[in-house]
Amino acid sequence: MLLELLLAVYMGCAGFVAAGLIGSAYQLVTDSPPSFQIPAHSVPGILGVVLVCVFAGPFIIMRNAIRGRRLEGRPLGWLVASSTIAGMWSLCSGVIVMHFALGLANSWS
Repeated sequence: MLLELLLAVYMGCAGFVAAGLIGSAYQLVTDSPPSFQIPAHSVPGILGVVLVCVFAGPFIIMRNAIRGRRLEGRPLGWLVASSTIAGMWSLCSGVIVMHFALGLANSWS
């Protein structure tokens, strides 16, 4: 039971790290922070932005929640709810990232 919990925490951390890396890379390339609005006008652009939103979602949620708490004075419950959503999303994307990493590692051996 403890092993599964530790594995879930590890995958959640891996998902959040992946979200941060993708969100920061998006901001580096486009000079604007990632958001859930889709500004692209072509089909490949829309697919790219959707993939960025899928994997950078926890980063976007936490950035908006922390800014909302600091600048707008949103209640603490809002931050806790946002953290919970971002944590569960990170766990799901962490599972995908770990499957990809393990598949890549197995293909080299």
